[in-house]
Amino acid sequence: MISPALITLLVALVAIVLFVTEWLTVDLIAMLLLTALVVTGVISPTEGLAGFSNPATLTVAFMFVLSAALLKTGALQVLAKRMSGGFRERPRWATFQLMLLVALVSAFINNTPVVAVFIPIVAQIAATAKIKVTKLLIPLSFASILGGMCTLIGTSTNILVSGIAQDAGLRGFNVFTLAPIGLPLLVIGIIYLVYLGHRLLPDRETTDDLADKFALHDYLAELQLTAESVLTGARIMDAHPLREMDMDIIEVRRDNDTFTLPPGDFRFAAGDTIKVRCNREKILALKDWARLPNGGGVKLMGTGLERDNSSLVEMVVTPNSDFVGKTLREVDFRRSYRAVPLAIRQREATLHEKLYRLPLMAGDVILAEVKTHYLSELKDTERAQDSPFILLSSDPITDFKRSRFYFVLLTVLSVIALATAQVLPISIATLAGVCALVLGRTLSMKEVYEAIDWRIVFLLAGALSLGRAMSNSGLDGQLASLIGHSFGSWGPIALVAGLYLVTNILTELMSNNATAALIAPVAIATAQQLGIDPLPLLVTVAIAASASFMTPVGYQTNTMVYSAGQYKFGDFFRIGVGLNLLCWLVTTGLVVWFFKMAS
Repeated sequence: MISPALITLLVALVAIVLFVTEWLTVDLIAMLLLTALVVTGVISPTEGLAGFSNPATLTVAFMFVLSAALLKTGALQVLAKRMSGGFRERPRWATFQLMLLVALVSAFINNTPVVAVFIPIVAQIAATAKIKVTKLLIPLSFASILGGMCTLIGTSTNILVSGIAQDAGLRGFNVFTLAPIGLPLLVIGIIYLVYLGHRLLPDRETTDDLADKFALHDYLAELQLTAESVLTGARIMDAHPLREMDMDIIEVRRDNDTFTLPPGDFRFAAGDTIKVRCNREKILALKDWARLPNGGGVKLMGTGLERDNSSLVEMVVTPNSDFVGKTLREVDFRRSYRAVPLAIRQREATLHEKLYRLPLMAGDVILAEVKTHYLSELKDTERAQDSPFILLSSDPITDFKRSRFYFVLLTVLSVIALATAQVLPISIATLAGVCALVLGRTLSMKEVYEAIDWRIVFLLAGALSLGRAMSNSGLDGQLASLIGHSFGSWGPIALVAGLYLVTNILTELMSNNATAALIAPVAIATAQQLGIDPLPLLVTVAIAASASFMTPVGYQTNTMVYSAGQYKFGDFFRIGVGLNLLCWLVTTGLVVWFFKMAS
């Protein structure tokens, strides 16, 4: 019979593979993990579902709402816009200020929506100040990560580690437990990025012309139909040559009329000029197939995107988007957003073919042509808390609601004060804050539900069940013995350094929350076996799980700026390896010194 410890280990290894390969979404992986542990009897159904009512899970959910309320006031957009002038005069000082602002905000509200708000603002600042956007977006992401390390509520990872500690009967973190480690890391990180990392950031030329950026010139063409064409008189849905060539009809011009993104039952007529998306080889093949004359049947063109009734937009897929793991066909992209996809930039590749069959990932950039009159609706969708995308090429500035901002700020500060003074548990303090925002009519209940990233909620619930399984099965004790024998005999510095390194390597490969859920129970068991306070080891795990700077996939904000800034994978490693080493050394020294681990 297979032991519970071996079952838990196998389930954890399968989960790690799934997290690294991204075959499934993180929330689904967490739910499968929970189900497997309950079905195999490692944990009871009650223990499996306890994660949904855990204070850590509820706190994270309520923090999403507080974040949404602050972003809704428009204060961050206004502050960032006022700083834009400094980039023309003193770019390094302005970068320092921007990073400090982002870090400060990220310390108290969820950093993913903060970065989502700042990406289009930073892109506009870069264009106006004639600065390469590649010099600003990685610092933006890193500043949000460093800011989130400073407080309990800065990132869901910190709250998760604290929740695991409380589940084990230990005291969790208070709001500023991490500050003695996080604040020095923030200062060192910003100085490194502004004055040394600046030289390591790519100085790559990017073009403002979207057709050049996405290499569209060979993928758009106009077909002019004659009376002899096999397409004349056919409906779009019945036009077999177009279907078999996987072409998108972007526009049909007939005499003085223009039909943008025509429906499937639209019928072609002689003399129509059709703008299509397709690669050059298929367009040339279509020329013979449709028997179009050389004199004007098919005309290869540049972009043809300068029409008054259509616009180009860049849509960045957000980490919590409904698009993730689905194709454009599955999200009904064309009908839902009145848009035709022209290209998708995924990681370092720009794709033009089979766009409707390509599973999307967080950070992908979709270039689409949209009816101009529909742009306002698209921007309204973007401003919603559950928006599946960020519009890079739109004006992100919203009206600054001053009185609402002061009310939200007072609410957030009250939550922090109540939790810090231990008047209320952090979960109840954040819940009271949400109630105050709804009663004050800053948010409706509908907006409250929409603000919560349910994927993270399900991920945390599943992750907590893994922690319980490791404790029930004794796997945490076995892994703790391994770590204790490997590092414990060398003293506290080696123990903290080794634990940080293991956690950090894992978080570069998979979800930071999944890493924290896997390592935190081991850290607790290690401390108990060595007879030391678990708190410094838990702080080490929380910091190391968030300090993901070497890859674009280890942390959500890195993924968001990856494609938006047209970075290469190596760009993150080049600038991130030094920052990772600094964080490793500084954290090790500070944890051992501040928590008095040295004998």
